[in-house]
Amino acid sequence: MKPLTIFRLVRMLLHVLKGMAVCATIFPFLGEDKRNWHIRRWSKKLLAICNVTVELAPGSAPALEHSMVVANHVSWLDIFVVHSLYPSHFVAKAEIRSWPLAGWLAEKAGTVFIARGNRRDLRHIFKGLVHSLEQGRRVAFFPEGTTAAQGALLPFHANLFEAAVDASAMVQPFALSYRDAGGASHPSVDFIGETSFVQSIMWILNGPRVHARLTVLPPVDGAGAHRRELAEVTHQAIASALGVVPAPAGTHTQHGFPLARE
Repeated sequence: MKPLTIFRLVRMLLHVLKGMAVCATIFPFLGEDKRNWHIRRWSKKLLAICNVTVELAPGSAPALEHSMVVANHVSWLDIFVVHSLYPSHFVAKAEIRSWPLAGWLAEKAGTVFIARGNRRDLRHIFKGLVHSLEQGRRVAFFPEGTTAAQGALLPFHANLFEAAVDASAMVQPFALSYRDAGGASHPSVDFIGETSFVQSIMWILNGPRVHARLTVLPPVDGAGAHRRELAEVTHQAIASALGVVPAPAGTHTQHGFPLARE
């Protein structure tokens, strides 16, 4: 392991421990705005330690403060890239909760976890999403339900879009991409197949600088819409922004959770 990689790893662990201390001692007494300030600041520092720079794509639409955000899913970095610009209440797979240190932090930052195949859990979370949207919060999830290799976009699961319909909320697509210095897809970022969380961290820490780009796309009104319509419109918008050909239905990778498509 390179000395620089070891240095980055130590800094990352110390930063995570600091974040855990803040969540345990300060977060319970803070309002939403101050929590978001800490989340944004902490996420920016984490990405800097990982040698990741974040860019808001030129020509991006204004990000709504109160909306349902849907984004393509490439890596565990995705959540922190979004948080560094627009802190959100994420819905994520339950497996993330078991990740060392990071899972606990994600929960304290407001992430809600869905257990694999647990429909009762899904119904409970759905009600929570509707309530959060009605309260004017920004919630976010990855409708592919799993990570996909860069250059691919999996079909979107439609069921959680129903929360935006019930809450008459706006749905705003975010497109995420990761490039190297030459503008090509970064070779260290993909988090698919048998890649473990620890392996992914080490590849990123040991690799060249990552240039993350977030493109904010125009929102779609969920009021009176159908969840499948919202899934299709946002899927097409993100595919167009990324310049990718969507993967056929049934394509999947390991790092996700199954959701009914109806």
